Amino acid sequence: MIIDCAHYQNGRRHGAGPVSLEEAAARCGQGGFVWLGLFEPADEELAQVRDTFGLHELAVEDAQNFHMRPKVELYDRDVRLVILRTARYDDEAEEVEFGEISVFLAPTFVITVRQGVASELRGARQRLEQRPELLAAGSSSALWAILDQVVDAYAPVVAGLERDIDQIEATVFSGEVAPTERIYSLRREATDFYRAVHPLLGVVATIERAIDIPELQPYLRDVNDHLLLVNEEVAAQRDLLGTILEANMAVISVEQTKVSLRQNTTIEQLTILATVFLPLTFITGFFGQNFAWLIRHISSDTAFVVYGIGGMLVPLALLFLWLRRNRAKPDPGAAAAQN
Repeated sequence: MIIDCAHYQNGRRHGAGPVSLEEAAARCGQGGFVWLGLFEPADEELAQVRDTFGLHELAVEDAQNFHMRPKVELYDRDVRLVILRTARYDDEAEEVEFGEISVFLAPTFVITVRQGVASELRGARQRLEQRPELLAAGSSSALWAILDQVVDAYAPVVAGLERDIDQIEATVFSGEVAPTERIYSLRREATDFYRAVHPLLGVVATIERAIDIPELQPYLRDVNDHLLLVNEEVAAQRDLLGTILEANMAVISVEQTKVSLRQNTTIEQLTILATVFLPLTFITGFFGQNFAWLIRHISSDTAFVVYGIGGMLVPLALLFLWLRRNRAKPDPGAAAAQN
């Protein structure tokens, strides 16, 4: 879909509304340059643009595919294809939404093909139209405006990631366990964002060397400075998330150790209880048998106390002495560790 198509000459836009493709191609030979903006065009529409402006078929094929890394390619007729990755941050989903802008740059035209919702360029065009001294520099000024908007849009993404990372960092280093899945997800988003930002440094450096226009050089250096700052911040965020992940795993390990200690204490108490009831169960089970000897000899209260109650107290006393003796005995492993 064609968003806008305009002819610029002598630092200003000719005509208030967009022009047709045929008229735009005709004006390319009248001085100045044409800026054609497309958003997710169909194959037939892109083929028409290719035939109208004489674009290389490989360049058009590149513009149709979604790339993982920014790049710059030089085709015939001094036509450069610059691939840029745009980004914006979804705070609710904690995800970086990516888009792509393919820029066909020639001395007489600029064609931008946008893919994805995070690739709006209306602000870049309007800002450039308000700077006639830069607009008069030719089609390269449009490329600067696009680069400037793309890099400026990276700052809110950095800020959004920073807010979520600060929340997780505060949780982990307060001794609480943070959701590991959330840390992994943020680290993946930061890594994908780094892959969009870092290769752009080489692209901007190449463009800065190729565009030998004194009026634009300070502005291109400014874009490069902002991009360097974003690259450093994203790299630091990615490394920090790795550290937070390791710290969170340590906190989880500590929590698991506490749970294990509580379980061991409970098992120890249950073991002691079972050990106490084991001889009692044996004694009561033994005297609960209907043997003739038991029936004849336990026929009075005294015999019941001696054989029944005494038969339970004696093993309990022996068990108590045994447990006390084992608890007082020093641990050889602990003694060796101390030495």
